[in-house]
Amino acid sequence: MAGEHCVVIGGSHAASHLVVNLRREGWQGDITLVSADSSLPYHRPPLSKEYLTGERNPEELLLRPASAYDKLEVRALLNCTVNGIDRERKRLTLSDGGALNYSKLALATGATVRKLTLPGTDLPGVLYLRDLADSDAIKEQARSGGKAVILGGGYIGLETAASLRKLGMQVTVLEVLPRILQRVTAEQVSKFYSRVHAEEGVAIITNVGVTAIEGADRATAVVCSDSRRIAADLVVVGVGVIPATGLAGDAGLEVDNGIVVDPYARTSDPDIVAAGDCTNHYNPIYGRRVRLESVQNATDQAKCAAKTLCGKLEDYHSLPWFWSDQYDLKLQIAGLSEGFDRVVIRGDADKGRSFAAFYYSGARLLAVDAINRPREYMLTRRALMAGQSPSGELLADESADLKQIFSDL
Repeated sequence: MAGEHCVVIGGSHAASHLVVNLRREGWQGDITLVSADSSLPYHRPPLSKEYLTGERNPEELLLRPASAYDKLEVRALLNCTVNGIDRERKRLTLSDGGALNYSKLALATGATVRKLTLPGTDLPGVLYLRDLADSDAIKEQARSGGKAVILGGGYIGLETAASLRKLGMQVTVLEVLPRILQRVTAEQVSKFYSRVHAEEGVAIITNVGVTAIEGADRATAVVCSDSRRIAADLVVVGVGVIPATGLAGDAGLEVDNGIVVDPYARTSDPDIVAAGDCTNHYNPIYGRRVRLESVQNATDQAKCAAKTLCGKLEDYHSLPWFWSDQYDLKLQIAGLSEGFDRVVIRGDADKGRSFAAFYYSGARLLAVDAINRPREYMLTRRALMAGQSPSGELLADESADLKQIFSDL
């Protein structure tokens, strides 16, 4: 490996973990990290939470300080974009006019926000939330007593709503589907979050589309599909992300809702790996291909990719997990609930702020949404990794000892 050069493209969690694990796995050659960001890789989840509310500063978001990359002898090219990959010559063209040769290449390009193409979406005051600059822009325009309208009732939209309420704004969330979080949770969980946000002063309107954003010099109102106009000093769009596959596709790599990788994180080119939000991979636990937007996937898949680049083939076999923090709620999710046909509730989802929703397909446990229920989360996570499924009837009975239920498996 001495004399070889690995280039990692991206400023994401996956990119940072890739370069670290390359050294841990024995890569002796050069390593270059190329990122369009002006900052070294940083934690993105706090951008809609603690960073937006001012509880954390930019330095606290860094995954690793500059000294860590220096110690690993990783060269970081910031504010730099890769314009093209010449796979035959193993050469990258850069936005600054330069070029880089590589022997191995890692794509950790992440995802980009899905943008709206409605009238008025280019007005000042219409913002998205994906990177540090986005969060800074929202923070600068947020003011106590002001009116914020959030387009999209997914996790990012709801986390942003909670943070803006904390900053004293009046917040309205618009969701085109019949309920918030409809794509990712059961009806009971959606209903719970609707109740909590209402208790915190957020107005949630579902079953409504947006036709335009009005304003002269900046956004002043959102026009809904039912002709309502909702006044706004700030509009935050949170309607999902798109995997950043353009570079890979242009280079002729296989792309299908993400960069297609094998169990070892290799793309259709054996000298190029990919990891994180940009990838489409096979999950052996659920027996299907998935594309995941999570820190867990970025971290674990980056480790797998680093091993592959160092000639140590170990298939990627990780249980997906996620989290969301809103107000005093910590939601912890283990597993993938897609395809469930039954939901078992432990606790009371209609009162208070603590319960767990277990997702089943027949007798098989698929996933859990645990809200302020760390024991349910941890025990379910272990069971899912072991391929075990406790009785739903027992889980629904809060008088039944939780630890005993799982230890009897």
